Amino acid sequence: MRRSLRLTALTAGLIVLVAGAPVQAQDRDSLGADLDTILADPGLAGADVGLVVTTPDGDVVYQRAPERRRQPASNAKLATSAAALEVLGPDHTFTTTVATPARRTGAVLNGNLYLKGTGDPTMLAADYDALAATVAATGTRVVTGNLTADDTWFDDIRLGLSWAWDDEPYYYNAQVSALTVSPDEDFDAGSIIVRVAPGAAGQRPTVTTDPPTNYVRVVNNATTGPAGSSNTTTVDRVHGTNTFTITGSIPAGASAQSEWMAVWEPTGYAAALFRASLQRHGVTVLGPTVRAATPSDARVLATRESIPLSELQVPFLKLSNNLHAEILVKSMGRKVSGEGSWDAGRPVLVDALTTLGVTGALSMADGSGLSRMDQISPAQLAQLLSGATTRPWFPAWFDALPVAGNPDRLTGGTLRSRMAGTAAEGNVHAKTGSLTGVTGLSGYVDTAGGERLVFSMLTNNTIGINAKTIEDRVAVRLAEEGGDTTAATTAPRTTTYPQDLECSWVKAC
Repeated sequence: MRRSLRLTALTAGLIVLVAGAPVQAQDRDSLGADLDTILADPGLAGADVGLVVTTPDGDVVYQRAPERRRQPASNAKLATSAAALEVLGPDHTFTTTVATPARRTGAVLNGNLYLKGTGDPTMLAADYDALAATVAATGTRVVTGNLTADDTWFDDIRLGLSWAWDDEPYYYNAQVSALTVSPDEDFDAGSIIVRVAPGAAGQRPTVTTDPPTNYVRVVNNATTGPAGSSNTTTVDRVHGTNTFTITGSIPAGASAQSEWMAVWEPTGYAAALFRASLQRHGVTVLGPTVRAATPSDARVLATRESIPLSELQVPFLKLSNNLHAEILVKSMGRKVSGEGSWDAGRPVLVDALTTLGVTGALSMADGSGLSRMDQISPAQLAQLLSGATTRPWFPAWFDALPVAGNPDRLTGGTLRSRMAGTAAEGNVHAKTGSLTGVTGLSGYVDTAGGERLVFSMLTNNTIGINAKTIEDRVAVRLAEEGGDTTAATTAPRTTTYPQDLECSWVKAC
């Protein structure tokens, strides 16, 4: 199926900004000169760098090439999360139900059992087990019909437009379905954890999955190497299947290695876990697992409600969760037009940005920023950040942003290892973004002078430099503004973090 991509000129009017030489407000000469120096780093030669700094009211403090659209990477999640709060509301929840139109005779349900999802990314194996226990508590012991998985709340297009094929096996590029499973409370929907534990030297390691399921197949071609040897273990998934192949060597006595991997067809994955749970609770489904919509006359036997969207923002933004973004895009489409698809959701997302004061043309091919077809400018992100401050949901949204230098994983998020020991520590709340050759940092900084500033920096086409170090220098300098400049340092402590992926995507933060 060919999917359309919307390039929208927002109806609030065009913002006209001059590219080229940086512009500073008259009383910001020192700040502007320092930012000019940072952006003159020779490592950025040939790269496309845009930086906008404003007050929350939108007054420009500094700008360089502000209006040029760039790939935002995961800075796109700022747009998706804010739009979802506008459209769905902070109290929005996802419901998963078990229902049947069939009559029960004694312990026998004479018909089909329906498992229906609405995109809940927080569904764990334990939640499906709880639904199964509730069904068992009705007295049902045999279902004569099928176990029917109803994922019709969304369409059946599983992967986003222009997502990279070589990322497809990995959890941060998992498939989107209205009926899905997360393996742990990071809520990485549509994925499974594959754990490789060493055996005796020369023997096969032990491979397990979390959650345990027969929906996937493991091919263990790995070996256990001598104690102290290199760990060369890799986990891959054969395209179009749920066959996971483990190769390489893991040293004897080493800790188990865990890899988060995307599952092929998460609808079937959820149904398999639910069927296994039913069996454990003494309920046997005689028919196969099929996919179909739940009849309108079906009565609900069990239900599970998710946490509200305001709370989901924390794992979504702190850990830069791609699947949350895409589920929200489809959910917005479902609410506004009755169609849970990217084609329906993207226009809703873009229209919502106008209510937040974003002007000009932009392109949103997905909600997560994985797509190389996403195009937005730093000026537009700064407008979004300014507009968000006027919304009643802003405090929860602000708290959900990663916090520089805070070591707590669900506070610092993707910034927990960045800018520690500088003026930015605890004072920069911002969203990171990472793809090969692309990096972004956009959010808020509370300065040493007691002022809050909005900033957005997008850098594209980098080669041979980790431009996140330059983002950090910019954020630190902003945090120092209004303080004792003689004691300031614009060089944050060196930290090792990946530059091509969000650190959370490789579980490094």
